[in-house]
Amino acid sequence: MAESKASVTWQENKAFMGVSPSGHNVQIDADKEKGASPMELVLLGLGGCASYDVISILQKSRQAVTDVRCELTAQRAETIPAVYTDIHMHFVVTGQGVADKQVEKAIKLSSEKYCSASRMLVQGGVNITHDFEVVAS
Repeated sequence: MAESKASVTWQENKAFMGVSPSGHNVQIDADKEKGASPMELVLLGLGGCASYDVISILQKSRQAVTDVRCELTAQRAETIPAVYTDIHMHFVVTGQGVADKQVEKAIKLSSEKYCSASRMLVQGGVNITHDFEVVAS
């Protein structure tokens, strides 16, 4: 099993500096003044993980992709712990001649097989849905 090490150091109030396993600094702030909140980072992690998969799969299938954006809409429980209950991921894929069928396949492969963040959240009870649009460039 692969091990990762990270650290989070308190700065002030509700602000922290995180250091990722790869050595990158990430500003974290529960008040959202100096950085993203911890739960916002979970959402961004999901979007980044899935977007990487979608781009990679589309490139391997020789799709002329020039941009991918993942717009995430999430609902959280109203009681503590205020976990995400539902997340919708809308992918906007831009390129020349990009096939809808290939985008649909890439999103499905990401969500069901490759995206670790997605699998972890789903196994934790989060309902994740997807849709997409293809924009010609």
